Amino acid sequence: MRIAITSDLYYPMTNGVAVFAHNLAKGLAKQGHEVMVLCPSFTGKPHRTKRDGVTTIYMRSIRFPFYPDQINAVPNNKEILGMPLPRLAYRYGLWITIDPYLEMKRALDKFRPDVIHNQTAEMIAIATRRYAKKRDIPMVSTGHAYPDNMTSQIKLLKPIKRPVDAILRAYMASFLKHSEYATMPTELAIDDLVPKNRRRFKVPVEPLSNGVDLTQFTVGKPNQRVMRRFHLDNNKPRVLYVGRVDPEKSIGNVIMSFAGVLEKVPEAELVIVGDGIDRSHLVDLTKSLGLEKSVRFLGRIMLPDVVDIYRASTVFATASETETQGIVLIEAAATGLPLVAVDAGAVRELCQDGKNGILCRKGDLEEMTNALTKILTNKKLQQKYGQTSLEVAKKHDLGQTLKRFVEIYEEAIKLKNKKVKEKKDFMQRIFGER
Repeated sequence: MRIAITSDLYYPMTNGVAVFAHNLAKGLAKQGHEVMVLCPSFTGKPHRTKRDGVTTIYMRSIRFPFYPDQINAVPNNKEILGMPLPRLAYRYGLWITIDPYLEMKRALDKFRPDVIHNQTAEMIAIATRRYAKKRDIPMVSTGHAYPDNMTSQIKLLKPIKRPVDAILRAYMASFLKHSEYATMPTELAIDDLVPKNRRRFKVPVEPLSNGVDLTQFTVGKPNQRVMRRFHLDNNKPRVLYVGRVDPEKSIGNVIMSFAGVLEKVPEAELVIVGDGIDRSHLVDLTKSLGLEKSVRFLGRIMLPDVVDIYRASTVFATASETETQGIVLIEAAATGLPLVAVDAGAVRELCQDGKNGILCRKGDLEEMTNALTKILTNKKLQQKYGQTSLEVAKKHDLGQTLKRFVEIYEEAIKLKNKKVKEKKDFMQRIFGER
């Protein structure tokens, strides 16, 4: 099968959409499918590559300075007389396409896809929908984000965030609605974005996990070379966060909760892996709480080293309230970690309260403190939750996700062929009567 994957966000960006699209492309190519990815160029200039059996078309793009690119480290804010200036723009802004239709048309006309799988709702997605409609190509769309994932990052939108979120919610749903088949990572994410009456939506919408390659994320002892590189002590009880360090992830709540943990487990440390616009604020918060020696910011760490960071930890914690699934939660579970999370978004499908971790109420720092302390001080509970995490992770194997997507592509092709035939029959009846 010839499969085109279109996305405004792609590897080496470090967010759920980019990671999933990259894993999907590589996995499908490994199965023998012809795969082409269309995404923005990270240099601004158009070019193409072929790696791991995947042809990637990087289309002409420009910098959007109000959102970080999630590739380069976000530097500290500039200071004047010791006071940090507010950051309104980023030197390494997000790369976006403005009008990619003609570039996309040339690439796809030559590739002749059997199906297009769209991942986002931005400029490339608009061009994708236009192309698919004109060429009668079946389209599958996956919804990955909540509006808050975008609006919380752009400070200029803060005064009008609520109405903008509502508009974006309807807009994101429209991209699912104009496909032959739609997916979202969890049932809870679908319930949040799609109308309660699914019959009005008229498009099949299925919960399908983003999946994780369980051959990479496994239980084991951490590589000592990696431990030495990041100055990690084998014997310390360790709370871990991995992911974007951005405001909507609410990492500050994890840090403040961890301050209470130290009263009972003074030898513990909190390790934060990732980068983003909130890092400088969180470093200041850590200093104000006197936690500099107990909270570590390791920056962006990629495979395979990040697996060893998971293995070197005791419990994974997140306070994010905007997850449509949370790939890092699957990764943590696959390495046998107990989970502590906030009962919001779609997190409860991965962090199952009392089974493989503890769910906390939104904004309840004391509850998160108690949950982390309970796990850090109870080895039997660590083992119990860790074992159940492995069982939870098995349901999110990337191999199963790939298999189901191939079936969905085949179903989308049948649905499109049916629509095209009905359209032709209708036109024939109209013109035949004349």
